[in-house]
Amino acid sequence: MLKTLLQAFYSLAFVCTMFISSVYISIIGTLFLPFSFSVRYRFINFYSVLNLWVLRHLCRIDYRVEGTENIPKDEACIIFSKHQSALETMMVQRVFPPLTFVVKQELLWLPFFGWGLRALDPIAIDRKSGRKAINQIVEKGISRLKQGIWIVIFPEGTRSKPGTKYEYKKGGAILASKSGHKVVPVAHTAGEFWPKGFFSRQTGTIVLSIGPAIETRGKKAEEIMKEAECWIETKMKEISTIATYPEADC
Repeated sequence: MLKTLLQAFYSLAFVCTMFISSVYISIIGTLFLPFSFSVRYRFINFYSVLNLWVLRHLCRIDYRVEGTENIPKDEACIIFSKHQSALETMMVQRVFPPLTFVVKQELLWLPFFGWGLRALDPIAIDRKSGRKAINQIVEKGISRLKQGIWIVIFPEGTRSKPGTKYEYKKGGAILASKSGHKVVPVAHTAGEFWPKGFFSRQTGTIVLSIGPAIETRGKKAEEIMKEAECWIETKMKEISTIATYPEADC
């Protein structure tokens, strides 16, 4: 009983830290909008540093990275990541070069968090607009990549529960095909430790696994998406500790 109460208390402390740091990034993000992306990113990244530190020391949830040797050093890339929690959005900022996200435009309307998110120059889309949303991803994505900014895309489009898989959307693969920039697939177990909601389910170490970069030049979007999906879903079966994933359709 005491252990459960302590876990709830520490989880609440983590949520409070996230809220307070959201206020911080909203202020910093607004003040630093006139500055370059690289300057803004250094300050905004404190959000991830602080929250992951609190997560490790209070909630006893750490993370381990596999496959850092697969991160290309010569160009900005497109990251295809599994999406299960808020934690992977912070972890990728600590692992990869300066990056931004493809997000649903509603996130920019959130008080504090959304205001700070704007400082990362995200690609905000209306997911209901179909072809228009894909065009936005391609146009703005190519612009970010030319600036040397990495792009994180969650191809399933929403958070999934551990053990589940949603249909992969084509927008990110179309961007990769048209831009010629490599795709770096990422699998992780964040959802097994902090799923959607306020309270952690399990202490331990999250595994974040980075796959070999996928060449995209001369490939169709469907081929790129299939290759990334196959690696991610296969890896999820390997690294998961509590969930059973369906066989990857490779």
